[in-house]
Formats: sequence, structure tokens, C-alpha cells
Amino acid sequence: MLANVDPGTFDLLILDGEATPSGGMGLCRQLKDEIYNCPPVLVLVGRADDRWLATWSRADAVVAHPIDPRALVNAALPLLKSRNSVTK
Repeated sequence: MLANVDPGTFDLLILDGEATPSGGMGLCRQLKDEIYNCPPVLVLVGRADDRWLATWSRADAVVAHPIDPRALVNAALPLLKSRNSVTK
């Protein structure tokens, strides 16, 4: 994953915080630490109470399971708009 995330390649990353063996929250933190100008990251968490963990991971947005399509779009749109305004 790290080798494939070059600045400018992706407008948004959506990571599963519940994935194993390497969870999306740990990967998000590593991306933010190692990739200059890292694209925005939206992390999917297993429950709303896990949002605080996303703060640790430095996620730009968080959506909890069960995934509501509207909540996902509402979380992703501002990240995409901010990314597009930076690149133009």
C-alpha cells in the first residue's frame, strides 16, 4: 500500500479500520507519517465509539458501521473538494 500511494495519485483513500492483519487506522497513521502531502484518508470504524481511535490515526474523516451511503458521501465530499482546490 505504501509503495502505491504517491502524492497526486489518489484524491481520497478509504481504509477499513477493522481490516486484519494491518488495520486501516494503523495504516492511516503510517501514511500520514511517511507520505509527503498524503491524500485525505477516510477511515471506516466498527462502531461509533471507536471514533476516538481515528483521532490517533490522524484520519481526515470517520464513518462508523453500519455504513450509511449518505453519511459516507457527506464525509467524502468535503475531503474531495478540499483536495481539488489544493491541486488546481
